[in-house]
Amino acid sequence: MKNDTGTKNILLVYPRHKETFWSFKYALEFISKKSSLPPLGLLTIAAMLPDHWNARLIDLTVEPLKAPDLEWADYVLVSAMSIQRDSTKRVIQKAHKYGKKIIAGGPLFTTEPEEFASVDHLILNEGEITLNEFLRDLEKDKPKHIYSSQRKPDLSRTPIPKWELLTLDNYATLCVQYSRGCPFNCEFCNVTSLFGRKIRTKSTDQILAELQRIYDLGWRGGVFFVDDNFIGNKIILKQDLLPELIKWMDKRHYPFSFFTQASINMADDDNLLELMGKAGFNKVFIGIETPDKNSLVECNKYHNVNRNLLACIRKIQSYGMQVQGGFIVGFDHDKPSIFNRLTNFIQRSGIVSAMVGLLNAPKGTNLYKRLKRENRLRNKFTGDNTDFETNIKPKMNYEKLVAGYKKILCRIYSPKEYYSRVREFFRNFKPIILKNRSISLKSYQIKALFRSIWILGVKEKGRIQYWSFILWTLFYKPKLFPEAVTFSIYGFHYRKMFLK
Repeated sequence: MKNDTGTKNILLVYPRHKETFWSFKYALEFISKKSSLPPLGLLTIAAMLPDHWNARLIDLTVEPLKAPDLEWADYVLVSAMSIQRDSTKRVIQKAHKYGKKIIAGGPLFTTEPEEFASVDHLILNEGEITLNEFLRDLEKDKPKHIYSSQRKPDLSRTPIPKWELLTLDNYATLCVQYSRGCPFNCEFCNVTSLFGRKIRTKSTDQILAELQRIYDLGWRGGVFFVDDNFIGNKIILKQDLLPELIKWMDKRHYPFSFFTQASINMADDDNLLELMGKAGFNKVFIGIETPDKNSLVECNKYHNVNRNLLACIRKIQSYGMQVQGGFIVGFDHDKPSIFNRLTNFIQRSGIVSAMVGLLNAPKGTNLYKRLKRENRLRNKFTGDNTDFETNIKPKMNYEKLVAGYKKILCRIYSPKEYYSRVREFFRNFKPIILKNRSISLKSYQIKALFRSIWILGVKEKGRIQYWSFILWTLFYKPKLFPEAVTFSIYGFHYRKMFLK
């Protein structure tokens, strides 16, 4: 139940983050969008505030934080991840300049509360519990500095995000969250330290209500299930959510296409793959990390060991889902040969979006704890594993590691290697034909096509490879022409990011 704490003006602020694989900054310019994803956490927190409070949301990836907004606010509420640290500090400084009290939460503050002593109220861990405790104390006019709890909330009480605070057309994709937690315990990952290993889910009715809300607001397009491991509880997924989601999507002529994150063991379950394809899932991000077995064992990624990773990837692709892959270099067991091994693996896999980063140790992870004991931590964890920096002292010579990492990126995102990899993906990809789907081109998609022809086919140095790929697609895979345009634009983004 929401608390009656008197009318207040709450300014929710989402800080900027550094440009990474996920930002798709240069790709967004083709489709006239300002951001790839909205701040789902802040929108959910906004829905937990008392109904009679006034709320505004400023997403700094979309618009600036202006003086009139701060003057209006009674409180500034900030949520952030580690990669937003620099922008977050600027927001805090600016809010203090205007004499505003600050409420802050999210992974950045939960893992490093000691770094933000100047914040008036730290709402740590999961907001369904700690925000309510803060609101109760605020009603009594006795709010504390820090609210923390190791209890894990029941997600059945999580409200529908307050989407009306945003202009949806600013975003390339919208998002929902079905579950929290992950059954695995990879050494470098902070998901389990934040959310635990037990999978907690919303009900199917909750998810359908969230989808209905954005459908009613007019959204048609991509929807990202932000779960860290969507298939963490395969039984309930197959028996409940996916069958109902298929019915819901079919009834509305498939207005959305879905994207999520999962573990490689999804390839072991044909029924799961079939249901996900029928429900409209056409992309999945998988943490593959490395083809080196010793490094997989080192980081406790046993579910990737003793399996044919390439066969698993191709099987998922054959069910109509593009596999996006996460890869890491810098494990203790990595030898200089890993750079060529990983490059060759990526090229053979047909993983178009291969997101390769240096190993980092987020605070709270088992890796962080181990390296702290070994006195092998350096610098701060930035949350950005694409900036040629790491907060660990690697076993490999540091300069050799960074040089090898740069070599991987230069090879896999050079026009020749990149377009070759897309061809490999197209050869194995079998898109799901959804008979009831209504297809209509949007104006921004048409603009993106012509912009891609001008920028990639005329202005860019790799135009010969671009035209060769486009003509190959039209001749051999004409039904995949829209995907060919999309991947060409993605490639431009990656080259701008890494081939400077």
